Amino acid sequence: MDVDTRLLRYFAAVAEEGSLTGAAKRLFVSQPALTKQMRRLEEDLGVRLFARSRSGMALTEAGCELASRVSALLDGWDEAVQATSRAARVLRLGFLDAGAVGAVPEAIAGFRHVQPEWRVELRQFAWSDPSAGLARGEVDAALVRLPFPKQERFAVQELFSEERGVLLPARHPLAESETVEFRELWDEPFVAAGAETGAWREHWLAAAEREGHPVRVGAVTSRPDEWLGAVAGGCVALAPASAAHFYSHPGVVFRPVRGVPPSRVGLAWSRGNARGAVLNELLQAITGRLSRK
Repeated sequence: MDVDTRLLRYFAAVAEEGSLTGAAKRLFVSQPALTKQMRRLEEDLGVRLFARSRSGMALTEAGCELASRVSALLDGWDEAVQATSRAARVLRLGFLDAGAVGAVPEAIAGFRHVQPEWRVELRQFAWSDPSAGLARGEVDAALVRLPFPKQERFAVQELFSEERGVLLPARHPLAESETVEFRELWDEPFVAAGAETGAWREHWLAAAEREGHPVRVGAVTSRPDEWLGAVAGGCVALAPASAAHFYSHPGVVFRPVRGVPPSRVGLAWSRGNARGAVLNELLQAITGRLSRK
């Protein structure tokens, strides 16, 4: 029987948290999606792992047995993956959007001159995981937009910042404005990330800059095409200035906005990462390249 290791990670989180809600927040997934995955795991194994109730998710006898073994299973798998990556000398670098990548491709070329035996593999993640794979251990480091959930658990080096603007439907009354004041947008329906993304969602709704004015959420998306489609359909969305270059839609316009702080991009990695020396060289290559731009 083959079981996806991601299902086991999800199971471990639910077992430790004792609830789908807590586990979903920890894993940066929606609660319905997590529920579906737990049912899939139970179907694959042919047993009930949880007794569900209003108070949470209690492990059954079979669930307790799996919970007692899953940590060692996952640790062994992670060790095997890391050992394989070390042997192959592959550095996995996660990212969310093209604008956050910035000068990284050129920096990687410079890094290869210093470490020719290493290969850097870029992996893009959906906005439903603002850590770009780092929180789930799927990458060695990640190019992230700050702040992101549980950021304090990781080492973070800020790389650069860029102004934020607003994406508007082309027919919107403010679409012809040279610059938009953020307070003019307070009553508009905004495109938002999923609630599980916490501080990251709040940042892109500029909740702290609304002076207590409530947010209207018009759509929830996790990918660029959904994001642009929601704006074209009548919502608005804050976006980094680079979005105007990398993302386009015939029914969407980008305008600078006053009244919100810029978006900050950083390189993040797990503290105590065994590849610290190599990551430091990559960081130096990135910062060096950025200083010359």
